[in-house]
Amino acid sequence: MVFDIGVAMTWILFLALFPIAFFWLRRCWRILMKRDFSEVALKRGEPPADAARWAPYELTINGIGGIVILFVIGGVVTGTLSYDQWSAIAGTTIWCKFFTSFALGRHAHMNTAKKAA
Repeated sequence: MVFDIGVAMTWILFLALFPIAFFWLRRCWRILMKRDFSEVALKRGEPPADAARWAPYELTINGIGGIVILFVIGGVVTGTLSYDQWSAIAGTTIWCKFFTSFALGRHAHMNTAKKAA
C-alpha cells in the first residue's frame, strides 16, 4: 500500500467517525437522561422557546445517526464492510443528519416573532 492523498483521506474519514459518534450520542444522553434541551433544534445557536416539544425529534435524529456510525466503526474494525460500503454509509449518514437537524431547527423556529431592525 502506497501512502497517498487517498489513503490519508480514508484515515481522516475513519478517525473522524469516533468524535462524531461521541458527540451525537452524548447529545442523546443529555436530552434523554439529563433533560437538557439547550442543544435542541438550534438556529443561530439558540434553542426554540418550546425546546421540550422538539426534543424527541432531535433525540431520534442524533440516536439513529450515532448508532449507524457505531455500526460503521464496528464493521471497519472487524473487516465486514468494504471501503466502498462503509464510506458510503458514513457519508450518507453524516449528510442526512446535518440536513435533518438543520430542517428541524428551522421548523422549530418558524413561529417565533422576528426581531425588529
